[in-house]
Amino acid sequence: GVIVHQRIAVAELRGEHDLDIAAQQMLKIVLADHADMVRRAAGHNENAGKFAHFLDRELEIVEDNPAVLDARGDRAAQRLGLLHDLLEHEVLVAALFRGGDLPVDGKVLLFDLLLQRVVDLDALARQHGDLAVFHVGDVARVLDNGRHVGGEEVAALAVAEQQRRVLARGDDAVRAVGAEHTERVGALDAAQHAAHGLEEVAAHNQKGLPAFGIYGSEVQEQDDNSITPDVEEKLLRFGRAAVAVMEMRGKSYLSIGSVSMGIAGSMPDPDFFQEYLGMRNEAVDCSEIARRIELGIYDKEEFERAMAWVEKHCKTHEGKDLNPEHLRYSREKKDEVWEYVVKMTMIFRDLMVGNPKLAEMGFEEEAAGHNAIAGGFQGQRQWTDFRPDGDFSEAILNTSFDWNGIREAYTFATENDTLNGVSMLFMHLLTNQAQLFSDVRTYWSPEAVERATGRKLTGKAANGIIHLINSGSSTLDASGAMSDAEGNPVMKPFWEITEQEAERCLEATTWHPAGREYMRGGGFSSKFFTRGDMPVTMCRLNLIKGQGPVLQIAEGWAVNVDRAIFEHIDKRTDPSWPTTYFAPRLTGKGAFKSVYNVMNNWGANHGAFNYGHIGADLITLASMLRIPVCMHNVAPEKIF
Repeated sequence: GVIVHQRIAVAELRGEHDLDIAAQQMLKIVLADHADMVRRAAGHNENAGKFAHFLDRELEIVEDNPAVLDARGDRAAQRLGLLHDLLEHEVLVAALFRGGDLPVDGKVLLFDLLLQRVVDLDALARQHGDLAVFHVGDVARVLDNGRHVGGEEVAALAVAEQQRRVLARGDDAVRAVGAEHTERVGALDAAQHAAHGLEEVAAHNQKGLPAFGIYGSEVQEQDDNSITPDVEEKLLRFGRAAVAVMEMRGKSYLSIGSVSMGIAGSMPDPDFFQEYLGMRNEAVDCSEIARRIELGIYDKEEFERAMAWVEKHCKTHEGKDLNPEHLRYSREKKDEVWEYVVKMTMIFRDLMVGNPKLAEMGFEEEAAGHNAIAGGFQGQRQWTDFRPDGDFSEAILNTSFDWNGIREAYTFATENDTLNGVSMLFMHLLTNQAQLFSDVRTYWSPEAVERATGRKLTGKAANGIIHLINSGSSTLDASGAMSDAEGNPVMKPFWEITEQEAERCLEATTWHPAGREYMRGGGFSSKFFTRGDMPVTMCRLNLIKGQGPVLQIAEGWAVNVDRAIFEHIDKRTDPSWPTTYFAPRLTGKGAFKSVYNVMNNWGANHGAFNYGHIGADLITLASMLRIPVCMHNVAPEKIF
């Protein structure tokens, strides 16, 4: 939750409404202890299903009948409306788009949206997952030598059963604490009330209960109804992280297969998923893929549509077969592999989220899916030694479009690296963008590049680069073929992507036959070179014995390099895989003293990458989840 000290007096409408729901359900409300607050006997009870209507009705009363309100109520209505508009349009539109079961209605209130999501998630039997419900507290206006003094806005989240209680219950995930107010407050009292909110934050920290405090940097004029930029930034940051926390609760991570090549990140830790994320782990054996293909447990009509799309956009962009002559497949065999990997893609998706079409075919259990918000595929080596690899499937699932059109990208990890999958999930939920899964492969110093190629690194790459490359979960969005209004390469939330931009991403991508010296069953790998200079954030979640989860964050840029440099490095690795060159933003100290130090301090061979500098949002999310951040280059003033 959030506590906001914005140094401007606000008021609330008198009256209290309770939801007729069990105490253990997710949405619970407590108001601050006002001297002029009506007691429970005078309150109103509303059925949970009517709660959104109540809030909408109350807001309409404020807006349509201002004459019946005193000045305090009028000011409260204006500021509550500002807060609602800010959060609904800047934060929760994203959640609305992700929740396909909800109508897109511009009049949907923040509270309405949150309630609907709670009801939806509560049906999945979540036990923890309280959501933010914003409550505007009341401090009487005070003038001191012509200046406005004191005031608090409070965003309250799932609070206690007793109204006067300061601390949240132990099962409240993240919340804010209300403040005690009186009917009239002097200048000194206002300052005391501001300090009281800080005391409440301290109390919650002492008890290990997440609480977020916002203390506005400016004293505002009495008639200034605006939300100051510093408070707005923190409210939005809190809102984005809170929605991400909400989205994970009650969902699952699906492992298709088990541990890939002994990679520790492929070993899902159920305690971490349950205790930190409120998620569960589900798993199916890779034999389920073969079973569904052999028995035809997939949508045949969709398969025909998918193959027509692949014929147009992928097979026409097949790259050179770099396999030795004796390992190259015939054209007929390659066509069979294309059909197989398309079926794998559909099956992976159906395993994650289900498919009602399968129920129409008589496969009701398979139609249900695993309620997975993220997943991963083991692949190597048992599967890929005799069946096509998951490169195509992983790339398409992680991309914001396929044969069904533009859609939300799935979060899907190659080699079933669950920890990198969670890293991707964090950033996807914060930004609604597709994520790039890559090997953090090689640090190239400026000296090494010049020695090997005779060319110098320039621009943002001048201090050295980290080579990111992976045959699998490399979203096509990361090709940089999308552009902003100025023509700069970008990655976008899926609802902002145009058909033309999707086409350009496909045009920028070639599909090379997989190297059969280690992917013996064949397959197809995407190939592109990420356009620079895109701002990106790299992150990685690691598990440390005795410590628990820790998060690493590095903001920087995907950079351009001279074509000769690219071709030389490309040939030294695998020229059939997509390539991104990353230049972290350096601070001159610690892990960010140099590009080498970033590489040397990175905790795993994999990393997740998101468009934009979102390290501050990741830190807020990590704080809500009680996950320490052990490495970052975010400016101190941005941390909340």
